[in-house]
Amino acid sequence: MANLIVIVYPTEIQAEQVRLDFLKMQKEYLVSLEDAVIAVKKPDGKVKLRQMYNLALGGTVSGAIWGTLIGLIFMMPFFGLVLGAATGAVAGSLSDVGINDDFMKRLASTLKPGNSALFVLVDSEITDKVRAELEGTGGTILQTSLSTIDQEKLQKALDEAKKNAQPVDEAPKAE
Repeated sequence: MANLIVIVYPTEIQAEQVRLDFLKMQKEYLVSLEDAVIAVKKPDGKVKLRQMYNLALGGTVSGAIWGTLIGLIFMMPFFGLVLGAATGAVAGSLSDVGINDDFMKRLASTLKPGNSALFVLVDSEITDKVRAELEGTGGTILQTSLSTIDQEKLQKALDEAKKNAQPVDEAPKAE
């Protein structure tokens, strides 16, 4: 079952750093990310979404390949390339995967100008290891589908300061 977590940060840089932390945890198989989007509320009040995947680019490339192949059949590969790329770009930009864009914009519109919200959709449990990785990153949970207990544990981990590593004592010098 997928869990949605929305965390508010005072800056876009902090939200991006935590998104990178989630991507790192995915590479280490600690979480399974479906989507991770940063919503930034600009000083003029507009909300800008920074998606994890560029669907328009993927659609353009896919459409160009298929358009070229179909164009070769009709002896017009360049026309097929152009038409396929344009069609793929339009289809990619109109498709929506993961978290609903309208939902993110509506929720992010409640933020103060300059603040950012990190929307994370995970298809895994938030374990102690994940909370340890997020420890001290700050932020305030705005909304989540986690249980109340798990939400409190996650907020506590976000609020805790990273524990400083104790320096290793040097070996006494022989005289």
